[in-house]
Amino acid sequence: MVNHRFMWLQVACITCLLAIFSSANAAEKRPQITLAGPMASVSNPLMRMVSSGALADITDNLKFELWRTPDQMRAMSINGDVDFIATPTNVAANLYNRGADIRLLNVSVWGILWMVSRDNTLKTIADFKGKEIAMPLRGDMPDIIFSTLAKSSGLNPKTDFNLRYVANPLDAMQLLIMRRVDHALLAEPAISMALRKTQSFPVSVIAPDLYRSVDLQDEWGRLLKRQHSIPQAGMAVINSSLSNHEIKRFKDEYKKATQWCIDNPDEAGQLIGKTIKMLTPEAISDSIKVSQIRVVSAAEAKPELEHFFSILHQETPALIGGTLPDNSFYYTE
Repeated sequence: MVNHRFMWLQVACITCLLAIFSSANAAEKRPQITLAGPMASVSNPLMRMVSSGALADITDNLKFELWRTPDQMRAMSINGDVDFIATPTNVAANLYNRGADIRLLNVSVWGILWMVSRDNTLKTIADFKGKEIAMPLRGDMPDIIFSTLAKSSGLNPKTDFNLRYVANPLDAMQLLIMRRVDHALLAEPAISMALRKTQSFPVSVIAPDLYRSVDLQDEWGRLLKRQHSIPQAGMAVINSSLSNHEIKRFKDEYKKATQWCIDNPDEAGQLIGKTIKMLTPEAISDSIKVSQIRVVSAAEAKPELEHFFSILHQETPALIGGTLPDNSFYYTE
């Protein structure tokens, strides 16, 4: 009898300890973790994370916010309104070099830039010599990549092409669709949107026969003797109060969500289309299928990032904040 009582006492103690431990863990949960990102492939996994209830072990409310302009993204980063943010890699470097408390966690977008054209015979950047090209965001990353590839092809980007600069990729897409230009540099998912739109009435009557032309990532690899990919965007952490455990949980769930989007592009299209009304589910699905998406830690991606940043710095130092970021920029825990 004594032994039985002792055994029940042990069970009761263990139960109490587990309850105390569970309560402590529950108390440690953050009331909210906010994720933010642009209308681009890098944000797709964030919306999957929210819909699937990821990170329920560390927060009671996982939220996604869309940023629409670089200025809005910078404000979020500086004001501490969000915890994790999807960003072009050079913008993260720029913010870090300007004193923002931001560290790059990974690179997940390695290939979303293409030339789109009415001429399906154009296979290289050099083939566009002498042609008018709609170019979004003068002096920004896509423009610098095009300029680098043009120079590597033995051409002068300022004189060998007629570059028609526009404010944003949507403006370039509209010019293309309305036959105001025949060629444009675009990024996914704007490319898939343009191709989908021109297959639909009545736009198809105005702007038929658009083609996904030169893959800028392939040109990058061919001309610069590098990998056929460019470290264009990834995730960064901007809340310095987050623990290493919380950051690790985010990294793990982001990687899982990325793989889910890759494995289920049609379902991902439906999911993301509910949040970003400007994009159609079909175009989102098309975009996922053709983009180079893979999650690589910032530490592993550092050699490719430093090469990329060096090229941006050579052309326009301000794009990365005037200098290459130091080692602390790359999250290594």
